[in-house]
Amino acid sequence: MTWFKVDDTAYGHPKVLKAGNAALGLWVKGGAYAAQHLTEGTVPGVVAQLYGTAPQARKLVAAGLWHEHGHTCPHTKCAQPAPGDYYMHDFLIYNPSKATVEQGRDRAADRQKRARDRATERQNQTRNHADSSSNRGSFAGERSAEKDESGSESVAFPDLFAGQEGLSHRDGVDPSRSPRPDPSRSTSFGGTPPNPQGGKGAAAALVDGWWATYGRGTAQSRKTVARAVEDALGNGLDASLLAAAMDRLGQTSKPVTGGTLQFALSEIRRPAAGAAVIPLNPNAPRLGKAAQAAAWMAAAVQNDPQEEAQ
Repeated sequence: MTWFKVDDTAYGHPKVLKAGNAALGLWVKGGAYAAQHLTEGTVPGVVAQLYGTAPQARKLVAAGLWHEHGHTCPHTKCAQPAPGDYYMHDFLIYNPSKATVEQGRDRAADRQKRARDRATERQNQTRNHADSSSNRGSFAGERSAEKDESGSESVAFPDLFAGQEGLSHRDGVDPSRSPRPDPSRSTSFGGTPPNPQGGKGAAAALVDGWWATYGRGTAQSRKTVARAVEDALGNGLDASLLAAAMDRLGQTSKPVTGGTLQFALSEIRRPAAGAAVIPLNPNAPRLGKAAQAAAWMAAAVQNDPQEEAQ
């Protein structure tokens, strides 16, 4: 957009007063046309006829605001219009030329292009940084967090939960009553039985076998797994049961921690359906409450000589 400049004292200029208000309106419209179409002050005759009248155009010429073809204005910047057209006196003194306007437009377009390029570059950098951060968070970050046991899975079964702190007096003593294969005979992942002497040798054997089978699918570090195994063996857990628990965790892609090992052991020790149910003898007589109490007392007296003596 270009501007047609009008002096702020034009309202009192002798030429403006001589031309009159109606002719001044045609002069303003002609100047705006020349500025928009970069004619450098030339007002075509058809434009003058469109926005004004012939008497108004003659008044502008008589006042010296416009020039007709063949004018003798001494100002070198007042071009000679074609026959039928008009030229605005001193237009290029107060208004920019076509070349100046086009250069300004080119510079503005170049600035806008550079600004858009910079904005696009910043946007791409921001997007790439966000994608990189997302990838690090979903892969490297998650692996680092899980290797430090600070991820969500690492605290899925903490040792302080009810029933998970320490080992019960039966842990490592009774064999599994589950119909599953006996884990004391062999491990499915290592192929090498753990060191019966316990300690770090047993822990290393368990970790080596487990890592060879499940190491690729875990986000934990080998050191973290070894620490959990050493703690379990140090608490008195049987190596065979520990191997079975680790095998279960590896098959389900669970992290090896103190809590998850206890949970896996509880699953292994869970009896099969009906294993702890005592079958009823259909031929046994059904006794009432008094008869049952008498039978229990008789059994107690029979099994305890002191009770019988009393």
